[in-house]
Amino acid sequence: MSTPTQPAPAEAGASPATPALSNPVYAALTGPHAPFAEVRGNARRYPAAVAPFLALPEEPTEADWTDAAALVGPGTTVALMRPELPVPDTFKLDRAIDLMQFTAPAELPAADPEAIKLGPDDVPDMLALVALTDPGPFRSRTIELGTYLGIRRDGELIAMAGTRFSLPGHTEISAVCTHPSARGQGVATRLIRAVAADITAAGRSPFLHTGGSNTTAIRLYESLGFTVSNRMKVTLVKAV
Repeated sequence: MSTPTQPAPAEAGASPATPALSNPVYAALTGPHAPFAEVRGNARRYPAAVAPFLALPEEPTEADWTDAAALVGPGTTVALMRPELPVPDTFKLDRAIDLMQFTAPAELPAADPEAIKLGPDDVPDMLALVALTDPGPFRSRTIELGTYLGIRRDGELIAMAGTRFSLPGHTEISAVCTHPSARGQGVATRLIRAVAADITAAGRSPFLHTGGSNTTAIRLYESLGFTVSNRMKVTLVKAV
């Protein structure tokens, strides 16, 4: 059915990969985020209003894929985030996007006095900023996954970042975005550091993902001391 897929070997100078980091959505939905999981057999998914991600074990069986198709439902598109693997006939492949995963250096965390905690009342502004900047999936209930921080000036939300996947020992920094009018001012860096401070205060290690072709983000993360822990794919598939 499907052949075993091994995580890509670590690059020179990269952080050592862990099984949780190589299959982060499954690690989250079978771990700290289990209360969010919609489940059928070994297949897991977030509710559609929370996140578009489907999760399967490291080496999914034919039964796992069958359960995943039933869990998702015909005509529904979901995303897998993991090393690439063959897609069976129960799903139609849409596209696969290169993804780089980075882990944070110990010196990254730093609180920021201008950063404020965002809540449900801020979601419309958060969705508007995401629509303008496209940092990746962020939906009406994504805020429930963790803590999101933002910077407002003259009442306008000009930047935000927060936590998404929660794994054993690790928490993901996500939704890093800055309004075009505020770019080049270092606000994204400040929010990344502030979110990392919250993560480390909880005894966890920060990590994040970015598109493999997003050279601007990659340069930023490397300048902050992040190191590559995995190269994987976001694979969009539709149940048939």
